[in-house]
Amino acid sequence: MKLPRSVAGWTIAVFGVLALVMGAVGLLWPEAQLRMLGFEVPATRSAGDYTGTFLLASSMASFNMGVYYLLATVTEWRSFYRFTVVFRLVTFTVFTIAVLADIAPDRFFGVAAWEGLGAVATAVGLRVDARRGTPPASAAPAPAASADAAR
Repeated sequence: MKLPRSVAGWTIAVFGVLALVMGAVGLLWPEAQLRMLGFEVPATRSAGDYTGTFLLASSMASFNMGVYYLLATVTEWRSFYRFTVVFRLVTFTVFTIAVLADIAPDRFFGVAAWEGLGAVATAVGLRVDARRGTPPASAAPAPAASADAAR
């Protein structure tokens, strides 16, 4: 895999790797994932408790999202970077409200903070890149014509 070519690309790559890893943890060791988020892990679950099913679905989504973010990094897809800033701020807001409304445990605010800080880091990276004149991947110079083509 190619390394990111911009500051914003690095922020997206870091988030992508972490989303991929956390998704894998949730798929392979769901109890650890629940504990990290501050949720109880009872010895047995009652009938109708679909916590495992929901965790499987959200972990697979996280894993896939990690792949998408890494693909965006490799292609330096700057429109995607901008899109993530907005929706990570929305995620920050929703997760923060969930904690404040006692829908999620206080520890879950760490997830909200991660989303908010990630959004801000990417926004700052995009601004830094714009000031530096970092070109998007599609604006990369075309390869020089060969000597044979010039004849």
